[in-house]
Amino acid sequence: MAETLNPRAGIGMTSARTRGRMVERLREQGIRDETVLAAMGAVPRHLFVDQALESRAYEDNALPIGFGQTISSPYIVARMAELARHGEAGQGHALNRVLEIGLGCGYQAAVLARLAREVVSLERIAALVGKTRVRLRELRINNVKPKHGDGLHGAKDFGPFDAIVVAAAFPEVPGELAEQLAEGGRLVMPKGGAQQTLCLVERQGDTLVERLLEDVKFVPLLPGVA
Repeated sequence: MAETLNPRAGIGMTSARTRGRMVERLREQGIRDETVLAAMGAVPRHLFVDQALESRAYEDNALPIGFGQTISSPYIVARMAELARHGEAGQGHALNRVLEIGLGCGYQAAVLARLAREVVSLERIAALVGKTRVRLRELRINNVKPKHGDGLHGAKDFGPFDAIVVAAAFPEVPGELAEQLAEGGRLVMPKGGAQQTLCLVERQGDTLVERLLEDVKFVPLLPGVA
């Protein structure tokens, strides 16, 4: 698990009290996993956006992070983390190894780092990888491995994974990613193009069980690297 974060405390919209209000809102929105809620309350979202956007960091909205990418809304991050821990039903359990597709600014990785022993995170944009690696190091989040690579191919050398979280939309579940799920593992991703639905895939032996859950809106998952 990640070490305790030690960011500047912040005042006003960046304070711990503001994060507490965000957590209460997440409860009202249906997030039930207390471990996920605790992780959301512990990670300072304002440190993952540009300073000009800090005052909006705890709104329930996606925000731009440059390079045509966004930081997902707190609800979406919490919802995907909850699904990664235990699917649609049952008690959440500790995760050993998680694969994230779409490192971006590192916020979702920081949340996942509090829920798993190790997070391998792929990002196709090299400049984002370098910037986010520095941020994670400054926050002493040592169990995230940022990697520059093509998310469609996953990270087979590090698998299998208890959970795979994809922070970009694709018309179908990429076969190479599904193959990297451990037994009982869960893949969570937005599926579709212009119209997208949050999709949960669970491995049960040689069978992949897919469920479509709720409408979402993400940037597209692009092949290759940049």
